[in-house]
Amino acid sequence: MTGLGIVLAVLAVFVIIVLLRSVRIVPQARAGIVERLGKYQRTLGPGLTLLIPFVDRLLPLLDLRENVVSFPPQPVITEDNLVVSIDTVVYFQITEPRAATYEIANYIQAVEQLTTTTLRNVVGGLNLEEALTSRDQINGQLRGVLDEATGKWGIRVSRVELKAIDPPLSIQDSMEKQMRAERDRRAAILTAEGTKQSQILTAEGQRQAAILAAEGDAKAAILRADGEAQAIEKVFDAIHAGNPDQKLLAYQYLQTLPKLAEGSSNKLWIIPSEVGEALKGIGGALGNFTDGDDSAGAATAPGAPKQP
Repeated sequence: MTGLGIVLAVLAVFVIIVLLRSVRIVPQARAGIVERLGKYQRTLGPGLTLLIPFVDRLLPLLDLRENVVSFPPQPVITEDNLVVSIDTVVYFQITEPRAATYEIANYIQAVEQLTTTTLRNVVGGLNLEEALTSRDQINGQLRGVLDEATGKWGIRVSRVELKAIDPPLSIQDSMEKQMRAERDRRAAILTAEGTKQSQILTAEGQRQAAILAAEGDAKAAILRADGEAQAIEKVFDAIHAGNPDQKLLAYQYLQTLPKLAEGSSNKLWIIPSEVGEALKGIGGALGNFTDGDDSAGAATAPGAPKQP
């Protein structure tokens, strides 16, 4: 190869290098900062662009999508002097590539340190119980402070989340005991309430049953009394209609006497004086009846001697 050929080859290589350094393609959701002779010249958006070789320099592209950064757990002292470990997640997005490039050297590290400092300030004013139950409040305060501080860096903090708040092990044991005691207390209250309701329902049922039984007994007694009254009235009317004499009444007394002795508990029973009078009447009636029969037989017997 002659000297001319070598020169042409070198020129061709040089032209290729210049073209490669002149043409740049920026992907979607990316941004590039162009410096001309070391000074900010412009911000490149997505698409094809041309640069002046050896004059313009394209800095590393910036990602304009929302970034999620999880920071390691940080020890934080609460208002009641307890050390808790808090794990945080920050969602942020670059809104101004020029500010994110020239206003802060390392925006990831800056956001992490700012989050740690703000978290200690916010949680330091709360006790442990408030810190455990006020996550939304803490997240809102962190987001407000971070968004305001990172605005000049061309970064917008959209959300801050507390992944975990871990108190000391001794406090965790105490909290678990307290939670078990609270659950046992609620269970005892529910059991007592259920027993109370059961007893109330049982008593109400017994009361209703007693009322119905009493009403039934009352109606039955009324019906029995009405029946007995009607029976007595009919017997009384029948007796008066038949015009009974002393003999019939005495006979009824004799039929009633065996009923007075019925039952194993009847050891002593009293006979009214009227029964004695009735027995006397019956005895007299029977005596008269016997005498009459004897007289009739003696008068009609054949061969019998006549009485003077």
